[in-house]
Amino acid sequence: MIAEYERDDLFLTSKVLPSHLHYESLLDALARSLERLGTEYLDLYLIHWPNPAISIRNTLRALERAHEQGLIRNVGVSNFSSYQLRFARRIASVPIVANQIEFHPWYVRQDLLDYCQKHDIVVEAAAPLARTTVLEDPVIREIADRHDVMPAQVALRWAVEKDIVVLPKSTNPDHIRANLDLFDWSLDTEDMERIDQLDRQENVYMIDLDDEVYGVPA
Repeated sequence: MIAEYERDDLFLTSKVLPSHLHYESLLDALARSLERLGTEYLDLYLIHWPNPAISIRNTLRALERAHEQGLIRNVGVSNFSSYQLRFARRIASVPIVANQIEFHPWYVRQDLLDYCQKHDIVVEAAAPLARTTVLEDPVIREIADRHDVMPAQVALRWAVEKDIVVLPKSTNPDHIRANLDLFDWSLDTEDMERIDQLDRQENVYMIDLDDEVYGVPA
């Protein structure tokens, strides 16, 4: 299917699992991903989850080699705390351009967001709808009714207003189209402040970056 499009028109991202963060394992995993996708390079390659059992220096060396060989255009991470990012940036010879984290109205990572944006690291919001749980929030629903949009659109627009890349997941064509329809309307300052106040530090993944506890979600 990818072959049907001009490669330059696509931005392909993939992730390497925490079990494959050793030097040779990462390069082997990358080669398999490229073969399955039928492409010569990825635009962005992410460390899926940090693995405290494997040296980040070892992992970054492999990513740097892949970057030098043109197999990946950009290096990114997922679920990294600001502490882990500071360390990784200090030893990496290539920029870390993205950090994909859980971020939604019930789980705001303001300190981490501030750190990333200060250092030009794009924040990608995984589970921006908290696996749909925030869609039942009465504040989200009231704002959606007032703007005549769907609750999902409100949650996504709120994140976009914060310069966050949102990654909603859906198999419903109507929902996918609605998720793209975020730019013909906007939230006002009061809307943004009300949604900001919904933060309850309630995450849906089995990971706590602040306490540096890691694990793959169930």
